[in-house]
Amino acid sequence: MSGVPAAPAGHGSTPERGPHPAGPLDRAAADLHPAYFALVMATGIVSLAASIHGFASLARGLLWPNVVFFAALWALTLLRLARHRARVLADLADHNRSVGFFTMVPAACVLGTQMLLIADSPAAAWGLWIFGAALWALLTYGIFTILIVKPSKPALADGLSGGWLVSVVATQAVSVLAGQLAGHAGTHGESLLLVALVMWLGGAMLYVWIIALIFYRYMFFPFKPSDLAPPYWINMGAMAISTLAGATLLLAGKESPVIQGLLPFVRGATLLFWATATWWIPMLLILGVWRHIIKKFPLRYDPLYWGAVFPLGMYSVATARMNTAMDLPILGHVPAVAFYAAIAAWTLAAIGLGHRLIAPKPPALGR
Repeated sequence: MSGVPAAPAGHGSTPERGPHPAGPLDRAAADLHPAYFALVMATGIVSLAASIHGFASLARGLLWPNVVFFAALWALTLLRLARHRARVLADLADHNRSVGFFTMVPAACVLGTQMLLIADSPAAAWGLWIFGAALWALLTYGIFTILIVKPSKPALADGLSGGWLVSVVATQAVSVLAGQLAGHAGTHGESLLLVALVMWLGGAMLYVWIIALIFYRYMFFPFKPSDLAPPYWINMGAMAISTLAGATLLLAGKESPVIQGLLPFVRGATLLFWATATWWIPMLLILGVWRHIIKKFPLRYDPLYWGAVFPLGMYSVATARMNTAMDLPILGHVPAVAFYAAIAAWTLAAIGLGHRLIAPKPPALGR
């Protein structure tokens, strides 16, 4: 739900270079996990799911705290960049932690969707989309270039996990908000829909490349309970947001010649993405039982758990939107069931975060 790889990814230590953290705020900034923006992603999508299912007060109640989360995480990120730049640079060059930076993009775009659909503020949504799209370009080509040219690289089993699929989520998040803003773009609406279409297709192709490697890693390398970090739920979440992007194109492109010309393809691909997301859910639940019940891996708060909350909320929203776009009443209560699961997961993660923040001498954020 969320960079964020397995054992090395979620639990790898932060480099100790740079100034020694001087106080609680400085320590929080120094050790901030790049993937902590998944908190904004998870809160935002649960808010949007609540809005879809008729819980308007809950949707609004989660909007403004999410604005605070977004601002606070950016303040810590900027402080980290100013005082602990060596740690930031080390994270950017790390195959495990670098993909966590991609959570910044869907955080901005999901918050932008909240501002558009819940707060009725297109101006704020436009600003967040532009910011998110610029971040997407910077992070996509910056991080991938750094990882491609670095001289020393980890083995596949050590450097790859579901966290890599956050790059897909970032791409599709830009597509979703672009499609939603097309109706507010006047004469430029068709151009924005084309952007949404291109990003949707590019994100789908990126998923194919990465998931093939992840599946290969699953099947042909030893798999320990510690390897099954929460971001493996992004295997499903990346397909869920791809479903939402396709449904958004169908809903927003009713008068678009480009979308209408591709209508059968868009409908078929959207259903394919939803089916793939659905396939992953039982598999991930089974692996979760294996990890925590059979292998007795301890279940304790980790910031990466927000990356598992997000896919549940996204599956609810995506299924509901696909139902609207394609008229699939057979799906019945599926979106509602996923919504309640997302609410439960968000609540548990929030309790864990609260305990960490108020506990005596709490561990540093991102550890």
